[in-house]
Amino acid sequence: MAQGTSLRGWALVKQGQRREEGIAQLRQGLAVYQATGAELGRPYYLAELAEACGLVGQGEEGLRALAEALAAVHKSGEFSETELCRLKGELMLKRSGVRGRESEVQGEAEECFLKAIEIARRQSAKSWELRAVMSLARLWQQQGKKKEAHEMLAEIYGWFTEGFDTKDLQDAKRLIEELS
Repeated sequence: MAQGTSLRGWALVKQGQRREEGIAQLRQGLAVYQATGAELGRPYYLAELAEACGLVGQGEEGLRALAEALAAVHKSGEFSETELCRLKGELMLKRSGVRGRESEVQGEAEECFLKAIEIARRQSAKSWELRAVMSLARLWQQQGKKKEAHEMLAEIYGWFTEGFDTKDLQDAKRLIEELS
């Protein structure tokens, strides 16, 4: 029931419906799940909570959830550290509205993306690598580094031979076209 509550909350947030209610359900499901003493899957639900928080402008809370998820991953090895590092970079960028610190925050986010790419490559996790490269490419696009972004994204995109109907590969193709 706890997992179902979390997943329902996640669905509400992702669909753009009643996002605050969705986050509340994510938190409730996670609290109930944690109260049972269960640990398996906890980093996944924390990552969902972090991403949901980012979607509604609660970046600081999202970063706290990610810190907890990363600690759990380092303890158990469960879930993808790659995705958690990528999400951390994304959340950092969403809260970068602090005047005078934009380049510092972008640098920290870039480090998160590069770490995610490094981990994914070490693990031969091409789907996770693609997501991290897309995040980095979007940042570089904003910074005027379109050529570098295009090259890196085209390289990982070219590795795939199937699955072109998936959201990640469709997004990657659109971004490659934007960067051309």
